[in-house]
Amino acid sequence: MKITNFQLRFNGKTWGIAFLFVALLSACASVPETAIQPIKIDGSSTVFPITEAVLNNYKTQAANQRIKELKIEGDFSGTGGGFKKFCAGETDVNAASRPISADEMKACNDQEVRYIELPIAFDAITVVVNPKNTWTESLTVAQLKTIWEPAAQDYIKQWNQVDANYPNRPLTLYGPDKLSGTYDYFTQAIVGKEGASRQDYVDSENDEVLVKGVSQDPNALGYFGYAYYQQHQEKLKAVAIDNGNGAVLPSRETVEKEQYRPLARPLFLYVNAKKAQENPALEVFVEYYLEKAPELVAEVGYIPLPPEAYSLAKIQLQRFKVGTVFEGTTNVDLSISDLMRKPAKF
Repeated sequence: MKITNFQLRFNGKTWGIAFLFVALLSACASVPETAIQPIKIDGSSTVFPITEAVLNNYKTQAANQRIKELKIEGDFSGTGGGFKKFCAGETDVNAASRPISADEMKACNDQEVRYIELPIAFDAITVVVNPKNTWTESLTVAQLKTIWEPAAQDYIKQWNQVDANYPNRPLTLYGPDKLSGTYDYFTQAIVGKEGASRQDYVDSENDEVLVKGVSQDPNALGYFGYAYYQQHQEKLKAVAIDNGNGAVLPSRETVEKEQYRPLARPLFLYVNAKKAQENPALEVFVEYYLEKAPELVAEVGYIPLPPEAYSLAKIQLQRFKVGTVFEGTTNVDLSISDLMRKPAKF
């Protein structure tokens, strides 16, 4: 028996992890080791905690077959930044916090990159403030628009401009950068147009940077994926969102009951179909990801899909069925039941 060496490179850092991986090795036992190519992943920082959990889970596996060496290299350039690499054929998998856009579909088509679209979880984009903020328990969608729309730039700079009952204190903002799928979804859902946002805020592709900023600034407000709030609840305060039906806090329950709207959204993997056919390790890696997702999605703080969703995703992968059911648009206010009603075109 040989222990496989697994190397994961994220954000410029390479980690060497010795692990025994039965599913991958068994599936690839009859394949020459020269056919096993490195797997390259990029994309959403929102999805990154799930991918990291899947990769760490490998360490617990036992194996009785061997591959000389498997390398998985990854980064998180944001959903949009990841799609640029993916559609250029530079990566095998793009993690995405929104569906592929029409422009990205064209870019992939121009490079003859065919992709398999796999929903893996649901997220609740979480609006947060510093725990020392005693005046904000909830915000309406209209108030969020007032804060974040382009017209607010260099104008809405104090908390009492959002609500006259709030104190006359500076309003400092933290959010994802323009290449982020979270940025795209939030602006579409709150402002009404994808990419329409004020730009005088602290932005980053790394959600941990945003967490740190809000946690250290009593006057801050920010937004990012639910898992990052879950991991840092002791130093952040979630804001309930009122879409006209009462203020609702993000949680697994409020997402599953379709109450946390319009900031609940699906998360995806996009897999290069040709590379999955050429590299057996890639196909089995993604199958393993889908197998472990229900458990690990919940563990890192997101909302798992129903079991049948993962079964359909596996069929889609195994049949190498390419394309998207979203037709290049971001469906704002999509619920889990809405996603399940999307036609699975085999």
